Amino acid sequence: MSVAIVNYGMGNLRSVQNAFAALGERGEIVDDPQAIAASKRVVLPGVGSFARAMENIRRRKLDAAIREAVDAGGALLGICLGMQLLASEGDEDGPSAGLDLVPGRVVRMQPSEGIKIPHIGFNALSSRGGHGGLFDGLEADSDFYFLHSFRFVARDATSVIGTSDYGGEFVCAIRHRNVVGVQFHPEKSQSNGLKLLRNFLDRF
Repeated sequence: MSVAIVNYGMGNLRSVQNAFAALGERGEIVDDPQAIAASKRVVLPGVGSFARAMENIRRRKLDAAIREAVDAGGALLGICLGMQLLASEGDEDGPSAGLDLVPGRVVRMQPSEGIKIPHIGFNALSSRGGHGGLFDGLEADSDFYFLHSFRFVARDATSVIGTSDYGGEFVCAIRHRNVVGVQFHPEKSQSNGLKLLRNFLDRF
């Protein structure tokens, strides 16, 4: 299979699958731990609660499978909640341990004057070095589609490869070796999103 799209009972799986199809690639929605562990390209999407998502992942024994794929050199892309699940821990619906693939904590975004939570809509990405080619070919301040109420706080600043601004700067892209995550939805971000997914396939 070209890409294993992890099915843990939450997330817009078909939209992600359709985005890869638009690139001429086969994305297979998978809930079998052995198939995920053997995959060279894994995508972890997600919409919803951090705590509930991790509960589903552990119950289906997908956490160990994801780690096994990464340890074997497979590339992993986390999308939206999927990026947050890469963290060591998250606060949504009570403190919960994450996959701990990119050290950090996921905390609630705080509203400010003129700023409402959740953060919904297109916003510009400011990329940093160390992205391994994930943002190659994208213009500066390219727009991507966001929908979230929580944000990733990285323990190591070198894992941050992209930020955005919504009432203040927040982390919107992370990387640790062969693991990358984006807070936005590339599958809903038109040509910019498709370019990012193409880069993931070609460079990781």
